[in-house]
Amino acid sequence: MSLPKDDPITVAIVEDDSQVRHSLVGILKRGSGVLCVGAFGDAEEALRELPRLQPQVALMDINLPGIDGVECVQKLSGLLPQMQMVMLTVYDDTDAIFNSLAAGASGYLLKPVSAVQLLAAVKDVYAGGAPMTSNIVRKVVQTFKQPVATAHETENLSAREQEVLDYLAKGYLYKEIADQLSISYGTVHTYIERVFKKLHVRSRAQAVAKYLGA
Repeated sequence: MSLPKDDPITVAIVEDDSQVRHSLVGILKRGSGVLCVGAFGDAEEALRELPRLQPQVALMDINLPGIDGVECVQKLSGLLPQMQMVMLTVYDDTDAIFNSLAAGASGYLLKPVSAVQLLAAVKDVYAGGAPMTSNIVRKVVQTFKQPVATAHETENLSAREQEVLDYLAKGYLYKEIADQLSISYGTVHTYIERVFKKLHVRSRAQAVAKYLGA
């Protein structure tokens, strides 16, 4: 997607590591067609400032102090539904990927990221794409290649286990499921462990993939 020189893509950064944050700001400042409008060290500050700044793209770390990056993405999705978000993280485990995408992120890049890769991702996600590091794409594909749950497996779930799994499939966080069902976080965790066992899976992403394919 070509952009006029006087109409850059506005970008915000949420990254707690000051050196990484400074490096990302530098890449955006040197890049063409993009404009960094803010850089924040935690989710709380980002949640206060981004609704005012209205950036078109946000680059989000997962491991933030206080509110983590996944929960921040989920909150920002409600506050700024038109803003596109790309995760920048060292975490390549399936749950981190799935949780981020379910929360509202449109891209997932592993650190360290090159200037070329970062700028391409910003322009890609703004244009409607879903930029991801190649091995992340493979993990997503592998997750959805998991065997779907059989009718017998899903029938083995209790009504409450089905309810918890349904909330998982909708992208709810564990503590949000606890609030919705008026039960403790620990009880939610117990139900999810039972679901994993009955569906013969080892992660949230695999459980939801089976559930949606059943």
